[in-house]
Amino acid sequence: ALGALYQSVGGATRNVRADQRYAYAVELGRSLIADNSVVPLQGLQKSGETSGGFAWQIVASPVERPRGSILAGGRLQYLQVTVAWPDGTRQRQVNLSSVVAGWSR
Repeated sequence: ALGALYQSVGGATRNVRADQRYAYAVELGRSLIADNSVVPLQGLQKSGETSGGFAWQIVASPVERPRGSILAGGRLQYLQVTVAWPDGTRQRQVNLSSVVAGWSR
């Protein structure tokens, strides 16, 4: 019985840690979207890694405009953020996306 209890507690501890890392990845992705709420008209590609081992990538590309659109090309950008991290023997990742403004210098 004690062995089963130990396994149960160990599993719960692993689940809490995995949930914490997932929540951190989501918050990191959300902050990257907020920091890149305006991007260049031609798009954007950036990547990096946190000290905790979370690798991130940002890709922005112009939203396709319908024919006859009065909106200038690149003024709306599709932003895709990917955050990946190791979890034991597995690699986890979360993807977030948004539409942001494009600007010219």
